Formats: sequence, structure tokens, C-alpha cells
Amino acid sequence: MMLNEIIKSLDQNFEYVEYQATDSQYIITVHSLRTEVACPYCQTYSSKVHSVYNREIQDLPIQDKQTWLHINTRKMFCVNPDCHHKTFAETFDFVARHGKKTKRLVEKILVTSAKLSSVSASILLKNNAVTVSKSSICTLVKKNASDCG
Repeated sequence: MMLNEIIKSLDQNFEYVEYQATDSQYIITVHSLRTEVACPYCQTYSSKVHSVYNREIQDLPIQDKQTWLHINTRKMFCVNPDCHHKTFAETFDFVARHGKKTKRLVEKILVTSAKLSSVSASILLKNNAVTVSKSSICTLVKKNASDCG
């Protein structure tokens, strides 16, 4: 398994750290190689780290096992004195700002649920190593309704 290639397909600025495997899941730990991060509010780049926290994001299954990314995410100080936000969290293009699932997993959920009820889609996805409840499917469909035409 080429975990580094999978990680780089999400973000070229990620570095694979380690993985753990159980009977039902893979946990892949990564961290960002970026030296500076743009404030999402004022676009000013900062290298001043406030703190680091672990973010858990579910990705597409690998070998019929749930896949979780553990990302060491930095909270940064905004260095722009005119910005109204003193701190901000590092963001990643492959996941929504406060998302718990990668965009490619969300797409799989939406495609699966397009012709099924949320209950049936939830059961089918669970059988395919994707953890998502029927209410989460409904929420995802509502959030992405504008993408449906």
C-alpha cells in the first residue's frame, strides 16, 4: 500500500507520519509541511503558531476498512494588525472548513444516496466501510443541493 501517494493526492504539502491498522480501520497520521499559512479572513501569511490540535477526518475506505486521517492542524496567529481575527486554523482544500469527511468521500455518499432513501444509503455505505448516519446523509444532501442543478 502506497500511503504516501494517497496522502500526496489529497495535498502535496502533507507528510505521511505513520499508520495504525485494526481489523476494521486504518488510522493515518499526517502533518502539513507548509511554513506559512494564509489567514482566511485577510489573506495575510503567517508562520506564528498559536497551538496544534489533532483533527480526525474520514476518507474513502482502503481495502474495505474505514480510513481516518489524523491531521496535526495548526492554529495560527494572524500577523495583520488590521485583521479582526487574532487567530485562525489551518485549512485544507480536500475537506470543508469544519468538515469531518473528505470532499471525495462526501461525493461518494451523495452519489450513493441519489437513488436510495437515506436509511438504505446509510446501510449500504456502512457495509462498505463508510460511517454515516441517515441524518448526516440528509444534511449533506441539503448542503449540496445547489450542486445538483
